[in-house]
Amino acid sequence: MIQNQRTIQRVIAFEGIGLHTGEKVTMTLLPAAENSGIVFVREDCNNTIIKADLNAVLNPLEYPRRTTIRSGSVEIYTVEHLLAALAMLGIDNLQVNINGREVPGLDGSSQEYIANIEKAGIQEQKEPKNYFVLREPLWIEDNHSSLIALPHSEFKVSYTLQYDNTFLGSEFLEVVLNGSYNHKDLAGARTFCLEDEIEPLKKLGLGKGANYDNTLVISKSGVIKNTLRYKDECVRHKILDLIGDLYLAGPMKAHIIAVRSGHVHNIKLLSKLKNYRDRLGTAGVASSRDYVPNASCTLEAEQIMKILPHRYPFLLVDRIIHIEQGKRAIGIKNVTINDYFFQGHFPSKPVMPGVLLVEAMAQVGGVLMLSSEEHCGKIAYFLAADEVKFRKTVVPGDQLFIEVDADKVKSRTGQVKGVVKVDGKLVAEGTLRFILGESQ
Repeated sequence: MIQNQRTIQRVIAFEGIGLHTGEKVTMTLLPAAENSGIVFVREDCNNTIIKADLNAVLNPLEYPRRTTIRSGSVEIYTVEHLLAALAMLGIDNLQVNINGREVPGLDGSSQEYIANIEKAGIQEQKEPKNYFVLREPLWIEDNHSSLIALPHSEFKVSYTLQYDNTFLGSEFLEVVLNGSYNHKDLAGARTFCLEDEIEPLKKLGLGKGANYDNTLVISKSGVIKNTLRYKDECVRHKILDLIGDLYLAGPMKAHIIAVRSGHVHNIKLLSKLKNYRDRLGTAGVASSRDYVPNASCTLEAEQIMKILPHRYPFLLVDRIIHIEQGKRAIGIKNVTINDYFFQGHFPSKPVMPGVLLVEAMAQVGGVLMLSSEEHCGKIAYFLAADEVKFRKTVVPGDQLFIEVDADKVKSRTGQVKGVVKVDGKLVAEGTLRFILGESQ
């Protein structure tokens, strides 16, 4: 089911102190138009606009224990708890006016943000959500910590917390963010630190607004001057932080597996997500917000075979990731050492035959023409190839992005221009002509 974008119905005001700066700040949330995203406005810095996205996030080693975004020289600290609330409520578009450099810490969780947003009301908008859809695994490893992102139909988080602390020990929790998920199971989980971390944090100038109410301080025997809201509140807060950090990539479809990870790892994964998105964008996948097109724009192998007559081993398209009927299509082919043609084509140094690169372009071109209602049920016979050029060899492990643009498509003939790219670099191109015939 296609979901639409959302914003809030009414203006919401917050006031509090930053957990790290200790500075008093006021913040106002305002409704925003479709496709505008989450935008901060620093009212105390000439209304500087900072869009909360992959391009704005800063190095966590320079800004430890929180997530910071920047535009020019203007920054906003500790955005993760607010972003987690927006992610859990499915808020896509919002303007956040703020008169300080850190988002109010409130009680150290997302609870007050969610409660006030729900009270103000949520407005469904007309445009569909722009999901960041992951199509390949990405991961981060750092000593004993790891963070893995896998393709998935929903946004799912599996988190393992493990501390060398007799009270905390190990905790595990798995959540799936969808319409049936009760966000109250995470919203009230507060930020925490170990007792022996307090002095080092103070020396870094951090935690100036923290106290025993908004930050759980964990000793070897338990929570100091407070009680847990959930038996496993710490792992819940880790997931809350992770959800907030990754919302800088927008609403996402992926399975995140985390082991002992924190802001440093989350933001390193964001960097990989940005590189992944940029790589797809360079290969020609485009949308209004530079995200991978959502599931409604994709064709899996089973669907491709309902359009094309090709079958294994001659089906050279694994997936169509973007199709604009009558205009453009983009397909993917994952090249592996198990592909049949490597058995006889330079087997000692496998290279994909150039003629098959042309055939892959032709198959994506065929999908483009045959997916229209006018040509449904026909067969596209490959007639001719002109101006074919090969720029670079293709070897096992490469992922082909096959872009085809319609040039001349009539009732009985069609011409397309195609290119094949690997990691954004051109490997083949050509102009292909077809004759469209009736299937028997």
